[in-house]
Amino acid sequence: MSEKDYITSGSIAKKAREYAVEIAKTGMTHLELVEKVEAHIKKLGGHVGFPMDVSIDSTAAHATPSITDTHILEKGQVAKLDIGVHVNGHVTDTATTVEIGNTTKWKELITAAHDAVKAGAEQAIPGGKIRNIGKAISQAIISAGFQPITNLSGHGVGEWLVHCPPTIPNFDNENNNTLEEGQTIAIEPFATTGVGSVKDGKPAGIYRLLQKKPVRIDSVRKVIDFIEKNYITLPFSPRWIKHLPNFQFALRTLEQQDIIKQYTELPESSGGMVSQAEVTVLVGKGIIT
Repeated sequence: MSEKDYITSGSIAKKAREYAVEIAKTGMTHLELVEKVEAHIKKLGGHVGFPMDVSIDSTAAHATPSITDTHILEKGQVAKLDIGVHVNGHVTDTATTVEIGNTTKWKELITAAHDAVKAGAEQAIPGGKIRNIGKAISQAIISAGFQPITNLSGHGVGEWLVHCPPTIPNFDNENNNTLEEGQTIAIEPFATTGVGSVKDGKPAGIYRLLQKKPVRIDSVRKVIDFIEKNYITLPFSPRWIKHLPNFQFALRTLEQQDIIKQYTELPESSGGMVSQAEVTVLVGKGIIT
């Protein structure tokens, strides 16, 4: 582990998040937004840690545009912008919520998630109990009049890993385990007007490698070789491999053989509006994104 690489990764992630907020305007396509932000990450010297999410209104997470996506940002939408960066495999994860077109109907909901992430981060100290992070998050969201989404959570981030132990809850889950100096965790509260849970939605177009198995078809083998070399265990998008021959056939084949897995979008169970905030914390150093 390189503390320097985590801090550099976090700095780039923060700048990418700020850039995303700056350019996310009414009428912009989701595809244009993510491609500009992902290009900005590379311009800043980082690598994209996972396909950028643009999750709208009641969709909490995992919505990323496809190659042919034509969705546009519309005035009044609540857009969750979730961004990952890595430097030499050291992953940081950050997210924010914006109301497109500078409307303010959902200002309190958005503020609740951002207040919650700050409250949670204050508990992310050496020797601090994991449950205390969740308790602080939950209290901040409920006191604002909303519900935390309890079946989504923060998580550890690691080398070539977007999600790894420990789970960082958005409520008091009674986990008395404590944090250690130098741990790197993502604190990720979601606030909602709904019941406080998500369900599986449609396929997200975000994939990750599950296992290595022999592949007989030459074109499919070339695709999986490219994935293994370039993304290791990190999530990836078909947008990133569209230059490879027969990539769509290869993805279908690899998914059928359980070599790769596709995520699903995550809508709020009751259709409630959702806001999100996320920071990466280097325990003992504080927020690095």
